Amino acid sequence: MTVHARVFRNSYRDSVELMRIAAELEGMAGVTRAGLVMATKANCEVLTEAGLFVDAVAGAGPNDLVVALASDDPDAAMAALDRAAARLAGAGDGAGAAATTRTQWRTIAEGAAGLGGADLALISTPGGYATAEALKALKRGINVFLFSDNVPIEDEIELKTLAVERGLLLMGPDCGTAILDGVPLGFANAVRRGDIGLIGASGTGLQQVSSLIDRAGAGVSQTVGVGGRDLDARVGGLMMLAALRRLEADPGTRVIVLVSKPPADEVARRVLGAAGAIATPVVVNFLGGEPESVRQHGLVPAATFEAAAAAAVALSRGEQLPTPSSTVARSDATTAAAALLKPGQSRIRGLYAGGSLAGEAKLVLKATLGAAAARDHEVIDLGDDEYTVGRPHPMIDPRLRNERIVEVAGDPSTAIVLLDVVIGYGAHPDPAGALVPAIEEARLVASRAGRSLTFVASVCGTDADSQGRTAQEARLASAGVLLAPSNAQAAAIAAAIIQAAPAPGRSADTGRPVAGRSGGALRAGASHGPIGGVM
Repeated sequence: MTVHARVFRNSYRDSVELMRIAAELEGMAGVTRAGLVMATKANCEVLTEAGLFVDAVAGAGPNDLVVALASDDPDAAMAALDRAAARLAGAGDGAGAAATTRTQWRTIAEGAAGLGGADLALISTPGGYATAEALKALKRGINVFLFSDNVPIEDEIELKTLAVERGLLLMGPDCGTAILDGVPLGFANAVRRGDIGLIGASGTGLQQVSSLIDRAGAGVSQTVGVGGRDLDARVGGLMMLAALRRLEADPGTRVIVLVSKPPADEVARRVLGAAGAIATPVVVNFLGGEPESVRQHGLVPAATFEAAAAAAVALSRGEQLPTPSSTVARSDATTAAAALLKPGQSRIRGLYAGGSLAGEAKLVLKATLGAAAARDHEVIDLGDDEYTVGRPHPMIDPRLRNERIVEVAGDPSTAIVLLDVVIGYGAHPDPAGALVPAIEEARLVASRAGRSLTFVASVCGTDADSQGRTAQEARLASAGVLLAPSNAQAAAIAAAIIQAAPAPGRSADTGRPVAGRSGGALRAGASHGPIGGVM
């Protein structure tokens, strides 16, 4: 495979924009792989690892943008490079003429002076430069949404310490989601305004909670992402504590939800103590955390994102908290899917775009099947750095996940493929539609081997998102996917199918047949409220 590259001197672009263009180029005929990066040392190493580094890139510097792609068709390569140039110039992206005439500030100082009164900077430079830019913003009294990753933890501590001293927010590093005063940042969803404030060290976790709140008819006041390392012992929860103080003082916030993977023990005690000392009711969803320690501080523990959303909505409305439950009703659809499994088909294969959603699925499988049985199954986060070297994130480009879907279908042990479909700002324009061809091919692979293959999925998002949750669910239903109203319920449904599968040598009551491509939406829900509800 031949690598073709073009260097754009002194031309910086946001990493999300570059991922979108890379995904577009990879979709062009004749292009096998594409990468668009700023030519920092780290990014050039990524290109090398991806097999996309050529001599033409060697002379590029960290302020230069590189487009590199693999193609054995010179004409296709030239067309792709020209497409990239046009997209980088603003053509063909729907921005219109106005986008090419707007003022382009080259520094934070210029932007702050030119805009007058700006109080938020979104920083998405390579990690090696992010700290300096964030410091410039904080020293000017500007809050920071730090999308950049690969920022040293020592720098994170310095930035957050300064932000706290100045009464500012430093969201990140590697902060993927926030909604401030109704303005979405990063990967967020179109949710209605309301009185529930969210603070999280989990991007897709915040998306799931906010979307489920919206679906319940309630709304969100503020959503503050704090970065995945904020509750590390070294950082000490500096920004979650700062955000907690800010939302406590916000007259528009009547309920607060905290979302994170399990914090360091001493940080958990500090955060829970601070949350328990305020008058605003607080729901705590520390995935895999101990609920009793939450209760001891007068707070409401929730085992899943769905349970956190349900508890927050109930508190907002002054209603009784939902009844705990982790039982999924055995429906005709789950029973029939189980009966179709062949001997040896025993594994759930979770192929996720959202890291926090993958983490939640693992916990639900463990709680439902038991720790020992859960280890027999596989749930992977395809958005992890291990899988995205030299290619876009699966929330933007579905090709990597599609390849894995077909791959696991060839494994005779695969019984169920468990998926998340994340929509909203920044995500693929039609992720469900992009998955359907892979689902159909996977079914064909399994069928040729004499096996059935069940797909279980949930859509994280709202009908107000440009992709439309209902429309996305309809596309999945047309491919015979078993749908769940939340990620937690999707994982529990997958577990229920495994539990209902007949042991070798025995038959099972199949109930009504599983619907195929034209069978409409197949659904199985919780028997008593949200999965793993308020504990």
